[in-house]
Amino acid sequence: MTNFNSMMGFEQGSPWFFVLLVWTLFWKGLAMWHAANRKQPWWFVIILVASTAGILDLIYLFGVAKVKFDKLFEK
Repeated sequence: MTNFNSMMGFEQGSPWFFVLLVWTLFWKGLAMWHAANRKQPWWFVIILVASTAGILDLIYLFGVAKVKFDKLFEK
């Protein structure tokens, strides 16, 4: 029996698994960094705990924190 992850090519060791891992870690780290700098501990914890493949992180960065894309890497 084949599970959904292997049908979609997301089994461990596949290139898609590593792309998703890097994507998630990048956005999670950036969102947590902004939450810490803005002294928003609840957002920091929520982002730390929630694993949403970067979706929650993007919502926080661009929806809640209102970070402009060109200012994304500035303090």
